[in-house]
Amino acid sequence: MFDKWFELAEQSYSETDAEWDAFVASHPHGSLLQTTAWARLKNNFGWSSQRVWLRHEGKLVAGAQILFKSVAFGVARIGYIPHGPLATWQDEAQTAVLMNQIDLAAYERNAGFVKLEPLLWQDEIETAQWQAICQRYALQPADTIQPPRTAVLDLRPSLDDILASMKQKTRYNIRLAEKKDVTVRQGSMDDLPIFSQLMAVTGERDGFGVHTPQYYKRAYEVFAPEDVALLIAEYEKRPLSAVMAFKNGPRAAYLYGASGNDERNRMPNYAVQWAAVQWAKAQGCTTYDLWGIPDATPDELEAQFTERSDGLWGVYRFKRGFGGDIKRTVGAVDRIYNQLTYKLYQWRRNR
Repeated sequence: MFDKWFELAEQSYSETDAEWDAFVASHPHGSLLQTTAWARLKNNFGWSSQRVWLRHEGKLVAGAQILFKSVAFGVARIGYIPHGPLATWQDEAQTAVLMNQIDLAAYERNAGFVKLEPLLWQDEIETAQWQAICQRYALQPADTIQPPRTAVLDLRPSLDDILASMKQKTRYNIRLAEKKDVTVRQGSMDDLPIFSQLMAVTGERDGFGVHTPQYYKRAYEVFAPEDVALLIAEYEKRPLSAVMAFKNGPRAAYLYGASGNDERNRMPNYAVQWAAVQWAKAQGCTTYDLWGIPDATPDELEAQFTERSDGLWGVYRFKRGFGGDIKRTVGAVDRIYNQLTYKLYQWRRNR
């Protein structure tokens, strides 16, 4: 019934890579985290990768790009499917064959478990149905790596209507940045040191970890030129704020943002984020994912956003102003093959 699996080519971009990326871009649950470019990025930073896929009548119908890594001082090996697998979960026959292929890939790579984190929204599947799927395939609810809850902007309306749908204060700050002579330009590879410097300042100021300059450079390289934009807000040619946004098919996402400590009263963060929204729409995208807000209900978000600053609460105050639909995925699940490996992973992650 199904033609089965294919191992990811890591050296050159092949016809099969192009076919896979087209499948990801067109899939309703597709994500840039399932693209060839994302695998190439992760292959440079301690991960290896493999794809499994299913064909029906010659056409790709389901698949997963799996990342593998050694953890806990190299004594345990894990698999991770970020924003995948890409499957029709309600199709039991398809899902069963795909899970078998994932099991086989994990066995060949000696992985103690595989974490699945599909980009499947809770409002797309009934809770009881998802629980039944998890029970059928021994998928254990688990900690997430990607933020499960986010805000997604609809880019189909006009720019004027998108702006009008934002909070009044955000619209004011976007216009204030323009009045205060903040300009935004699209950067290039030469501007990556600026971006990394701003990221370092942001991490130190806000108390969170950031990637190395090499990571941001490689992320830009593998997605350039069509699928990434580095946008830099400046005042008198001094960089104040920057965003790195990505697109995959009709979807765009804000993955990395940074800002300095100078001229913050000029609202450069608002200017650069608005520029990213405009870039995404110009690319033909229909959605813009703000990529991560606190995992709380809409009522809890509204009740607590002025008081809390831990975790993602600090950035939520900023993202909230841009509007969008609050959505949550079904979360992550683990398929466990070796309990000792799994316990080592949990111990290491907790540390």
